[in-house]
Amino acid sequence: MVESVESFETQRLRAERMRAAHFDDVQRLHSDARVMATLGGVKEESATRSLIRANDEHWEQCGYGLWVFRDAATGSFAGRGGLRHLEVGGGAETEVAYALVADLWNRGLATEMAVAIVRLAFDELGIDDLVCFTLPTNHASRRVMEKAGFRYERDIVHAGLPHVLHRLRRG
Repeated sequence: MVESVESFETQRLRAERMRAAHFDDVQRLHSDARVMATLGGVKEESATRSLIRANDEHWEQCGYGLWVFRDAATGSFAGRGGLRHLEVGGGAETEVAYALVADLWNRGLATEMAVAIVRLAFDELGIDDLVCFTLPTNHASRRVMEKAGFRYERDIVHAGLPHVLHRLRRG
């Protein structure tokens, strides 16, 4: 269960606030074409550095942001995920985001991440309304959303591409 906003654990994962020290792990994730196929494509180092800087600013403004996730048993990097306040689908929303190292796919870890993030948002941060969105063809991510309790709400355009938006409200 949640220990603090900046760090917490799930059954199989340990999460800590994403910082500049995590650049190498995050850049490896962002360099994997399999992972990034549905997340806007492989990112250059400068884009990863910008994401980490923006995440620091987001934490300062909102009190939450992205975490890096590690295997609780081995400490190896598993992915990144968290909460982001952003404009999407024509309005201000709080997104549950997640990206998992490809070698760890199909083990339920993305769902474990998403469920933990939702719990933290509702129980610790008092956020009442969350969204997730992805490309319509990203069936794996859509399954994660549904397992975490999100329900399809509508089609949107994000980053110039069609996406499906799912929503989850507290209670």
